[in-house]
Amino acid sequence: MQISFKGKRVVVAGGSRGIGRSIALGFAGAGASVSICARGQAGLDATAGDIRALGAEVHAVPCDLADKEAIAVYVAAAAASLGGIDILVNNASGFGGGDTEDGWRKGLDIDVMATVRASNAAIPHIERSSGGAILNISSISGLGASARSASYAAVKAAVINYTLSQGLMLAPKKIRVNAIAPGSIEFPGGLWETNKTSNPQLYNAVFKSIPWGRMGKPEEVANAALFLCSDQASWITGQTLTVDGGQSLG
Repeated sequence: MQISFKGKRVVVAGGSRGIGRSIALGFAGAGASVSICARGQAGLDATAGDIRALGAEVHAVPCDLADKEAIAVYVAAAAASLGGIDILVNNASGFGGGDTEDGWRKGLDIDVMATVRASNAAIPHIERSSGGAILNISSISGLGASARSASYAAVKAAVINYTLSQGLMLAPKKIRVNAIAPGSIEFPGGLWETNKTSNPQLYNAVFKSIPWGRMGKPEEVANAALFLCSDQASWITGQTLTVDGGQSLG
């Protein structure tokens, strides 16, 4: 099945590394113009260069997605640079861990409120599009209880529920909203690659819990993202697709 996004304008909030980077590259490779933001300039520059190498137009600027005003400025700048917005991907995460004030604050500010704020800023632009879509990146942590990362699990569950509500609210505007709940994804510089050496006991326990026998790859999440945002998924909205090699089945 060939998926083309030629002529589409895609915004990936949190698009410089890992899953966000792979999603941005996937859209660019399928013909879209892409805007990415993140806090780190070096990662943005590297990913923007990779997007340009695919022959795609790219807009890349730093943005702290915990900052309400900065989000509004970024989305407006992305729309101006690309000539509009057809698709928004909310990928950023504060990676709040345990049941702590700091973990909850990071999760609520970035995983939840950045998703709300970026969506609200982008919706007027997407509404003018033909076949617009929003994709929220959650986690399998949001599907159940978590003794190790209570705040992260709770905010990712909120993203899943918000996706349901967005799907209902935006259907009359013909804007589809879906989510992906990835399992444990390993990539250079990411959490699980770091844990492989810093916390091998945790890494090995999680590794052994995955029926497929390996960690996931960012591009496997990106492939699902492209499908959910494409015309091939034109009657799918308000859904969360689990991409985890069976990890959540255990």
